[in-house]
Amino acid sequence: MAISHWPAAERPRERLLALGAAGLSDAELVALFLRTGIAGKSAVELGRELIARFGGLAGLLAADVRALAGVKGLGEAKRAQLAAVLEIARRALAEDLRTSSALTSPQSVRDYLRLGLSAREHEVFVVLFLDAQHRVLCIEELFRGTLTQTSVYPREVVKAALRANAAAVIFAHNHPSGVAEPSQADELLTRQLKDALAMVDVKVLDHFIVAGRATLSFAERGLL
Repeated sequence: MAISHWPAAERPRERLLALGAAGLSDAELVALFLRTGIAGKSAVELGRELIARFGGLAGLLAADVRALAGVKGLGEAKRAQLAAVLEIARRALAEDLRTSSALTSPQSVRDYLRLGLSAREHEVFVVLFLDAQHRVLCIEELFRGTLTQTSVYPREVVKAALRANAAAVIFAHNHPSGVAEPSQADELLTRQLKDALAMVDVKVLDHFIVAGRATLSFAERGLL
C-alpha cells in the first residue's frame, strides 16, 4: 500500500511535523528523502531495505555513488542527493571541529572520520592538522593505497604539518577488510611518525582506524 493511503498519523511527513525529526525511525527518515517507493514496496519499506543492505544509516550515507547505482529505486537524481547529504554532514562536522578542541569533542572526530572513510574501497591515510588549542586547521588525505595497504612517508607528513603550521595532528586510516584491529605495521608507522614530528615540535594526539562502523583509537588503547 502506498504511503499516501496510510492513516495520516502513520505517514512519515505528518509524524515528523507532529513529533519532530527525532521521533522518526531511520527507515522513515530515509522514506522522506526518497519520497516514493517502487512497485510492491512503499518508501518506508525501501528505506528499511537500503539501511539493511548498507549496514545502517551511516553506511547508506557513506556508500559510494557507484555502489548505489545498481539499487532499484535510486535513480541518478536520488544518488546525487544522497552524496549531497553526506557532504553536508561532513562539512557540518568539520565546522564543529574548527571551532572546538578535538580533545573535547572526540565523538565529532569519530563521526567525521567514519563518514569519510568507512565506505572507501582502498586504504587511505588522512591527517587532521590542529592548532595549539587543538582546533582543526585543515584535513588532508595524504596517501592512497591498495585494498590492503598504504605507503606512508614520514618526511611528507612532516612537510605537510609545517606547511599547515600545525601544533598537533590526528592520524586516521581505514581498513576495507572491516577489521579495526591495528597491525604491527600500523603500530610501527605510528611510532615512526610520532618520532619524526617530535623533531619539529608537533604532537601526535591520536591515530584512528576506521573499519565499517567501527573506529579504534590508538590513544585509548595506550598505543601512543
